[in-house]
Amino acid sequence: MSRKESGQGKTPSGVLRHKWYLYLTEFFAGMSVMAVELGASRLLAPYFSSSQIVWTIIIGTIMIAMALGNIYGGRTADKDPDPDRLYGRILIAAVWTAAIPFAGKFVILGISALLVFTVSTDFLIWAAFATCMVVFVFPLFLLGTVTPSLVKYTVSSLDDSGKTVGTLGAFNTIGSIIGTFIPTFVTIPAVGTAVTFLIFSGILLILGIIYFAAAHRGTAKSVTAAVMFLVCCFAAPSVGFAFWENDLVYEGESVYNYLQVKEDDREVALSTNVLFGVQSVRMKNGGLTGMYYDYALAAPLMAEKPDGSADILILGMGTGTYAVQCMKYFDDSGVSVEGVEIDRSITDLAREYFGLPESVNVTEYDGRAFLNVCEKKYDVIMVDAYQDITIPFQMSSREFFALVKSHLKPGGVMVVNMNMRSKDSDGINSCLSDTIAEQFPEVWTVDVSGSTNRELFASEDSRITERFRERAAELDDGELHAMMGRVNDSLTEYIAGDNILTDDKAPVELLGMSVIDDLIQDELVYYREVFREEGISGLLK
Repeated sequence: MSRKESGQGKTPSGVLRHKWYLYLTEFFAGMSVMAVELGASRLLAPYFSSSQIVWTIIIGTIMIAMALGNIYGGRTADKDPDPDRLYGRILIAAVWTAAIPFAGKFVILGISALLVFTVSTDFLIWAAFATCMVVFVFPLFLLGTVTPSLVKYTVSSLDDSGKTVGTLGAFNTIGSIIGTFIPTFVTIPAVGTAVTFLIFSGILLILGIIYFAAAHRGTAKSVTAAVMFLVCCFAAPSVGFAFWENDLVYEGESVYNYLQVKEDDREVALSTNVLFGVQSVRMKNGGLTGMYYDYALAAPLMAEKPDGSADILILGMGTGTYAVQCMKYFDDSGVSVEGVEIDRSITDLAREYFGLPESVNVTEYDGRAFLNVCEKKYDVIMVDAYQDITIPFQMSSREFFALVKSHLKPGGVMVVNMNMRSKDSDGINSCLSDTIAEQFPEVWTVDVSGSTNRELFASEDSRITERFRERAAELDDGELHAMMGRVNDSLTEYIAGDNILTDDKAPVELLGMSVIDDLIQDELVYYREVFREEGISGLLK
């Protein structure tokens, strides 16, 4: 065989006579793979979080799919190098991808319902992995066959094989780069996850249709794929992430979060995920919420405040529940509240639905990065920043809490909301508390009644509890006075251990997952009993 002989079994026909179309196929295939990967993270985040663990599962399963696709594509290209088969696979991948935002949500709930009764540990990990395997592996397996197949059609001789393969790889990489940035910064914030899937599946669909139209065959395949794509276009936007909810006044997505706002006669509430409760709430009667914000109101009473006023900083502003409460209950003594919130969309919702005054300044920034450039000191700093279900690792370490301490005035108080009480002495809250106690000699905690939250108060001033009791006794507002009485009755001095989190080692997501397993198992005791006694019919009742 001469070095000039072609590596393919048949002469390309139609549009494939032009190598540019092969390069475009490689470009858009690479773009679509990355778009599906980023779309997968946004589809899973409202149910399983967007933690590093979930990202690892997504990346791992996608790499498995691509590797298997590369092997299969290479073998089939050698045995039967018919481009009809490749572009037929692209059409199937396009339709499957288009169906993901509609069918994927039902698959997620179905898998979760199955595993919740069969898995007792690492529920979120197993549920996320099973979902990725069922929903995303097949279309990405098909897209994984693109590169080895295109090599077969583009390499015309061994003399230029390196150049040709390198060009294909470059087009794939450039497409992947663009497919990384466009969903994150353009399509998902502008039109949402569902439409993002449809956009990139539409690109794959057009690639396949153009090929078959130029080759004057495969009309039935193209028409069937186009019809199924159109059905998905109408079906996908009709199903929200929480499609069973009927009292949502807002559902949308930002660069950072899935967002939903619920409203009833009593309250307005924000959730940034589907499965894990409420993140912010506003009571329509203007009173206390019954949530951890009420307990955190003890912090301004603990702070020394030598000039009688209080400068309060909230890291993780959310919709401003704590800010509004501080202004309501302590405004007569002079209070200045500002916040840091990385997600501008949440701040916009705070202004529209939660009554956050324009006078409260909110900086759009990461909490730790804000402290790095901020020179002001505060009487109270509240740390309430969460990435889905866990505190971000960079805001859980000894280095971070040392930074917070440096921004407190003499007699200042840090209050930290810890949203998952753990049973283990080395659980996430114990690690956070130990780390804080390394920096602050005074650390007190109080468990929030009726929830899994715990509030932690830390200071260098040994008089914070004494000062708190004195000021709480003088409160005029009866509701707040009663609330502070409950805080006083439950305050517990924290005895520090040695579980220290650092910038180098802060496995907050694994620790958080462990607590979630315990919470899920506790919640399922009743439902498992019903299932054992009455089966599926009992659960449906």
